[in-house]
Amino acid sequence: MTETVAEIVAAHRAGLMTPRDTVARTFARIRAHNDAAIFISLRDEADALAEAEALAAKDTAALPLCGVPVAIKDNIDVAGLPTTAACPAFAYTPARDSTAVARLRAAGAIIIGKTNLDQFATGLVGVRSPYGIPNNPVRADLVPGGSSSGSAVAVSAGLVPLSLGTDTAGSGRVPAMLNNIVGLKPSLGMISTAGLVPACRTLDCISVFALTVDDAVAALSVMAAPDALDPFSRDRPLAAVTTFPQGVKLGIPRPDQLIFFGDKAAEAAFGAAAARFVKLGAELVEFDLEPFYETARLLYEGPWVAERYLVIRDLLASDPDAIHPVTREITIGGARGSAADTFAALYRLQALRKVAERTFAHVDALLLPTAPTAYTTAEVLADPILLNSRLGTYTNFVNLLDLCGLAVPAAIRDDGIPFGITLLAPAGRDAALASLGRAFHADTALPVGAKSVPQPALAPESPSLHGDEIAIVVVGAHLSGMALNHELTSLGGRLLVATTTAPDYKLYALSTTPPKPGMLRIDDGKGSAMAVELWALSAASFGKFVDLIPPPLSIGTIRLADGRTAKGFLVEPAALEGARDISEFGGWRAYMAQKG
Repeated sequence: MTETVAEIVAAHRAGLMTPRDTVARTFARIRAHNDAAIFISLRDEADALAEAEALAAKDTAALPLCGVPVAIKDNIDVAGLPTTAACPAFAYTPARDSTAVARLRAAGAIIIGKTNLDQFATGLVGVRSPYGIPNNPVRADLVPGGSSSGSAVAVSAGLVPLSLGTDTAGSGRVPAMLNNIVGLKPSLGMISTAGLVPACRTLDCISVFALTVDDAVAALSVMAAPDALDPFSRDRPLAAVTTFPQGVKLGIPRPDQLIFFGDKAAEAAFGAAAARFVKLGAELVEFDLEPFYETARLLYEGPWVAERYLVIRDLLASDPDAIHPVTREITIGGARGSAADTFAALYRLQALRKVAERTFAHVDALLLPTAPTAYTTAEVLADPILLNSRLGTYTNFVNLLDLCGLAVPAAIRDDGIPFGITLLAPAGRDAALASLGRAFHADTALPVGAKSVPQPALAPESPSLHGDEIAIVVVGAHLSGMALNHELTSLGGRLLVATTTAPDYKLYALSTTPPKPGMLRIDDGKGSAMAVELWALSAASFGKFVDLIPPPLSIGTIRLADGRTAKGFLVEPAALEGARDISEFGGWRAYMAQKG
């Protein structure tokens, strides 16, 4: 039986099982699975059980991860357990948890152990470790994916429902695809990297593996916060997840730019995934992928390899044989670049970032294969650098361009190989990607992980405000799917509910570009009820949004049909001279539909 985070927490809160029972079952599953290459070290079972038992004295409602067993990639510090980065000569034992782990513990999670990885997080294959190669539980001959190999396998095999990986160039996404699980790569700086052994310090982020998107978001929500210990930390609040938005536009590469290295099954699976998004209501918009490919080439052909070199240069000098030969070959190149080379690459990257910005001006997110194909362990061992590079085709550019990403299972091919898609968006839109990905994953009806366990039903999205959010009523061009809706979504807005106003209003068609309505408040009960949407924005985003509103529109207080009031769009009466009264249509969408 594979259990999700949501199911475990619900059972603990209802008293159907205890955190101690869950942790004991986790250790039993690890022993029964009997793959010594998944974990580099495990916690003392008695200590973990005692920590789980202590949760009984706490308010479980205040612990969003109450009793959830979690595995941690072994380049992230856990107090009292060695941090090896898969290199015994590098190992040290930290006295304190990394910030991410500390926040998981504070939310009630129980750390189980440290997982295997491609040494120093250099690789997308999962075979570059002196601690062995974890067996891919979906199809045993395939590589497990890296560098977060053990973390992904532990979730897919049902040993833990949640794990932390890292992602510099795809290490939180490629293993997710190869193990039929979800991989969430958050916006850079959203999760503190204090206590992380870096690969490329300016590009690293801690990632999340889970069986469902909702589980991954639950973990992200407790870790996402600024941290004074991390100079790369950013204040990027996590918005709430919504239903699949109407009128969403997904960028899809031109057909001649898609690369599958001859894998026709993967190509067909991606086409089917794109069609599934259309069925869900998305519009596909072709874009030029070549600038993104060029950005990807900068990662290993440019100066960022020097960041990997900085991490292990002392060990390279004192004991080079302690480093995996492939890792050593890749990393040693970082010592050869010049300062001039670095600035030249930074200048080119900045230009490419502007190209990416223009791309996202026309789409809400990009839809890409997570990886173009899959390889067996034997194939990768025979050609370790080229095949590893191929797996990063659609991942290497993401952090360089400051994007967030979500890898979601899309299919199990006829040959038993998993295929997945990744959604990408500018930093800060993590919740928007989750809103798309959870609906897509549910629609596939794929089992979770490797255990043929059905997906749980999607939980309803919360219609309530969170944190400092402010509700705003939209009536016209900002409605879902309309011309200006992107102004809301780009600010992290989320749809709470489609509803109607009280019958106190008239609606007019204004002579503006693009066309907009003006809603006017009249006497109570003397007007018409108008179809509107209630959206939520953070306080900061609300201020930015209001600043975008041009006259003759303004923000006032609007009364809804259920008696609630919220801020929303109203029109200045002086602007209505000559405007057409369209109140009879009951809303802007209906009016625009009849116009054709």
